[in-house]
Amino acid sequence: MRPEDASYQPILEFRNVVRHYGAGRRRVFRNSPVVHAVNGVSLGIRAGETIGLVGESGCGKSTLARLALGIDAPTQGEVLFQGRGLAGLPAKEWRSLRRSMQIIFQDPSGALDPRMTVGDQIREPLAIHGLCADKERGRIVDAMIDAVGLPQDLMSRFPHELSGGQQQRVVIARALVLRPTLLVCDEPISALDVSVQAQVVNLLRDLQRRLSLTYLFISHDLAIVRHICDRIAVMYLGEIVELADRDALFDRPQHPYTQALISAIPIPDPAAGRRPRLLRGDPPNAITLPSGCRFHTRCPHAEPRCRIQHPTLIETTPGQLAACHLAQEAARLQERAGARAAPQTTAWAVAE
Repeated sequence: MRPEDASYQPILEFRNVVRHYGAGRRRVFRNSPVVHAVNGVSLGIRAGETIGLVGESGCGKSTLARLALGIDAPTQGEVLFQGRGLAGLPAKEWRSLRRSMQIIFQDPSGALDPRMTVGDQIREPLAIHGLCADKERGRIVDAMIDAVGLPQDLMSRFPHELSGGQQQRVVIARALVLRPTLLVCDEPISALDVSVQAQVVNLLRDLQRRLSLTYLFISHDLAIVRHICDRIAVMYLGEIVELADRDALFDRPQHPYTQALISAIPIPDPAAGRRPRLLRGDPPNAITLPSGCRFHTRCPHAEPRCRIQHPTLIETTPGQLAACHLAQEAARLQERAGARAAPQTTAWAVAE
């Protein structure tokens, strides 16, 4: 099912969303510099799916997560949750809507109050929203502790007495105690030991099936993203440069930036012989964006038109979108040739 289908009804939708921030001190006689954190992102997330958001640090992933939760308002564009725009909602409607969207932060120790016990922190959202009586709250908290695989004797402990994995499970329990429909996972396993990461990821998958959750999953770990996500959006310098189903993205990456990211995934086989495609230079400054394709300053295949024309995100193969002149040209040539074979990776793809 693709966004143009009539049955497509996203639970969360970004419509040409732009978010800019002021940078540095205000100047009296000149305009303050502007950080272009998110630039024209359009994306829909279906109910029950997990969409991954990947890209290097500073590309706008966390900003998009803040926009999804209404923590920040877009400079331009619109964010809709369950068909309602988040901007300008009355306080009463907004408070009710917030129960349906929660977040798991990257650092569980920083997300928990060191002066509150585990039980009090999981119970707090119920008290804030005035849900059910005290006795019923206790039953709900006990059930949620069991759901995330923690023993009941941790209820009276403080965060510093827990391991990193246990702290993250408490954060997950607190996020789910209100029974939300959307859960934003902002690098939820990056602060955990490798031995614990798989446990937390499997817990998230199990909870999604049991509670009918929708995930926006942000991560730098492409192996984890491939394991848990249904679709993947690749961001670069505030824009989505590729969007595709999980298997299509890893099997047939269209954008050179996506290919570079995939080539950097470690392979536990010294004889595999695959080398990462190293990108030259550093990401451009988000204050002064390059003209044309934002990636052309680091792309090994950039052409003169890439420096002038800004590519739009369009479908290059069925169900796969890329913002790249070369990938789009390859798709047009294949269409003209009347090819009926399965779509092939573009000529500059990663060599296995």
